Amino acid sequence: MPDSQPQPPHSPFPSGPADPGSLLLCGARLTDGRTVDVRLCRGRIEAVGTAGSLSPPRTPGPGTRVDLAGYLLLPAPAEPHVHGDTALTADTPGPASYEPQDVEGRATEAALLQLGHGATALRAHVRVGDVPGLGALTAVLRARRTLRGLVEVTAVAVPRVLTGVAGADGLAVLRDAVKMGADVVGGCPDLDPDPAGYVEAVLEVAAEHGCPVDLHTDAGDPARLARLAAMAGGLRPGVALGPCDGLARLPAEMASRAAEQLAAAGVTVVCLPQGACGAADHHDGMAPVRLLRAAGVRVAAGSGALRDVSNPVGRGDPLEAAYLLASRHGLRPEDAYATVSSAARAALGLPEVRVEAGFPAELLAVRGDGLAGALSLAYSRVVVHRGRVVARTNAVRQYGDAVAGADPELPRQGRGKRGRE
Repeated sequence: MPDSQPQPPHSPFPSGPADPGSLLLCGARLTDGRTVDVRLCRGRIEAVGTAGSLSPPRTPGPGTRVDLAGYLLLPAPAEPHVHGDTALTADTPGPASYEPQDVEGRATEAALLQLGHGATALRAHVRVGDVPGLGALTAVLRARRTLRGLVEVTAVAVPRVLTGVAGADGLAVLRDAVKMGADVVGGCPDLDPDPAGYVEAVLEVAAEHGCPVDLHTDAGDPARLARLAAMAGGLRPGVALGPCDGLARLPAEMASRAAEQLAAAGVTVVCLPQGACGAADHHDGMAPVRLLRAAGVRVAAGSGALRDVSNPVGRGDPLEAAYLLASRHGLRPEDAYATVSSAARAALGLPEVRVEAGFPAELLAVRGDGLAGALSLAYSRVVVHRGRVVARTNAVRQYGDAVAGADPELPRQGRGKRGRE
């Protein structure tokens, strides 16, 4: 098989210099069944060829070759909806601390947990105004600097009230947040006394600064959602809404009409298969993913709460989100994985990733023979960001007293035949 053809260069978000060296990933399986070698150089995929066909890096040495035999190689997931400022607070007595050093520590640990799962880019929704002021945002931006080169972090400024007398301060803080470095303008219009006015204020600030918009909404009010879609239609660089679980409670005809309006407006819906988050009213259920996709809406999947009071057992694992979409909501494994990879990256404004020459070297290797098996038992993982390995998780399964005595040649994780991993 010849090397795949180079593609036009992209411009990913900068996060420090790409690794100037080369890396050869050997013997990985692709979703189409091929076993390949993949050579990475300067943050991009330089070449893809049949196993054993590619020469080693120009300066071979320790750490320049990774054996991925038994692994499935995929475009890395991205995380479009995480709350780093409240993550990991479920066991904290009383309200979560908004002291900047506490928020920075939580945001850093949460990002590293999700990087270990495979997400090489995160969008963190951060509360601004009232109690935290701009302290939580400052802390998340510091965490972003600490994590540079390991994982991309973008910050969404989330004010509570933007209308009326009480909203004047919130609007001023929102503008200050963007000037400080918030990448995205967000918020929760459902919690404002004037939801339409809230959306207008957010869109105005976003237009002033050329920022994307990412709003929390239940989407259970069809008239309100139609107005939001009309206001957001065509806005660049784009609008995302989530979790939109209220759509699932609407009559089918009404939900279909709402989905068509969202598709016409070019709005992305970010669903939360692993549970809701504390920034919006909590409801059971999830957005009607199949209906939205059928209408032409781009649907991405996020994590929501990561072990905070909204979801004390939240894992923040994109592969679990894909698993839930496949097992409970009827998506094919390929479509389910796309919600956490290609669709999530598009929602974040990141370039497309394919395992082909010329594309960004943002990759996840999962032990398994196929995508369905990887989503089912995704334990061992190797994460590649900007052309270098940034995280590994190795799982070893043992049965009985195999360690102490003779090996009974039982099957191992990710193998369809008997024998050792």
